[in-house]
Amino acid sequence: MARKIRFGVFAPQAGQTWEALVQRAQLCERLGYHSLWLVDHMWTGRMPDLDHPECLAAMAGLAAKTEQLRIGTLVICNSYRNPALLAKTLSTIDNISNGRLEVGLGAGWMAEEYKAYGYEFPAMAVRLKQLGEGVQILKLMFTEKRTSFAGKYYQVQDAPNAPKPVQKPHPPITIGGSGEKVMLKLVAKYADRWNCPAGYSSFEDKFNVLKQHCKDVGRDVNTIEISEQLLVCIAKSDDEVEQKWSMAKNMRPFSITGIKGTPKQIVEQLKARIAMGITTFTIFFSDLAQPPTLELFAHEVMPAFA
Repeated sequence: MARKIRFGVFAPQAGQTWEALVQRAQLCERLGYHSLWLVDHMWTGRMPDLDHPECLAAMAGLAAKTEQLRIGTLVICNSYRNPALLAKTLSTIDNISNGRLEVGLGAGWMAEEYKAYGYEFPAMAVRLKQLGEGVQILKLMFTEKRTSFAGKYYQVQDAPNAPKPVQKPHPPITIGGSGEKVMLKLVAKYADRWNCPAGYSSFEDKFNVLKQHCKDVGRDVNTIEISEQLLVCIAKSDDEVEQKWSMAKNMRPFSITGIKGTPKQIVEQLKARIAMGITTFTIFFSDLAQPPTLELFAHEVMPAFA
């Protein structure tokens, strides 16, 4: 059976007050978006003095301020939180939201952030192994009465986690990343959804690697939902599109794989993406999700995929 096409909004909380975050989430909900995705960073790029709320606290607050919108983060940095405590926190958020939590996980990358907040920044190979152990602990904590796990990096002994998440067997786990040797193998082994980050050279090549990893671990690739982190530059007229693109084209790596156009043109480009196997889009709007843009996409693009 074909999967339903879903549109989420990737909206980093950069420079956002709490009131603005709530207003954006509630607007996304009214417009019928599937989900809203924050980022797990301590500050905003080269602008460290901007307001930048912590993602898990913000997720809990947004869960309490909405009723239907699903709430996630692209992606939670595995390094920043003990995985057993993370499981406890995420279970609580799933209860606050009555089963609307989306769990996005990644290995972490921002070295200066690790250093500033006192975290060790091990080699990528180590961070990937830590992510592999972390996601195993999360799934056990979500589903087992008591969790014990003896890994190289994390150890958990007879740990309870009550209440369990509302969603059964657990909230969907998205792993974001495109590393072919290890990250996509972790997706094949543990993820419910793969989110392909922006900037790839060939989606087809990445997807074929994932298919091979699934074959190697004995999993049907069709049991994994495929999503893309997609920059969308949309406007009502060609002239306005080009005006907005003059700024958006500098938003690398997002602009490398982004799309631009009027609503009809965007619909056709999305259909091509869907033909490649993508069924969920975590959209990074080029104007940072201004209300008129959210409304234009919801009213003139989303109905084509209802």
